[in-house]
Amino acid sequence: MRRSRLLAIPVAALLVLGVAPALAGCSFQTAVKDVTGGNVDLGGDKVPADFPTSVPLYKGAIVFGAGVGSGHGKVWNVTVKVSGADAYKDIEKQLTDAGFSGQFGAQAPDGGGTGTFANDQYGVLVVVTGAGSNGWVANYSVSRAAVETPTPSATP
Repeated sequence: MRRSRLLAIPVAALLVLGVAPALAGCSFQTAVKDVTGGNVDLGGDKVPADFPTSVPLYKGAIVFGAGVGSGHGKVWNVTVKVSGADAYKDIEKQLTDAGFSGQFGAQAPDGGGTGTFANDQYGVLVVVTGAGSNGWVANYSVSRAAVETPTPSATP
């Protein structure tokens, strides 16, 4: 029960962050801080200061950046403007060149797609999608890799 509750907090935070760029005002940031206990950084149009440097981002204008949580439960979300639907190819190469395993497995009919990547420290979900008249964006959701708890061995 406690584990599912701990998972629900970052998932709910990501849902909130997904709509945050469409909302404005100090009251929204205050409400998010109240819900998360103050462990939130709505960086606006910049990458959060503590975003993992080992996760490469596409070289484009930052549309939105945020971090939620603390310690091992920290989750980052960054949206970057990209050159077009096929930017997923460059993003996949950047991540695999940086030591992440994974790939874009689902391309949308109009281009873009969804990819999942991981290394021993982080998991990365990247969605490349059309943003209407604003062109194309890549949304990165980054979390720390799961910590495996060693199973005690039975000694006879």
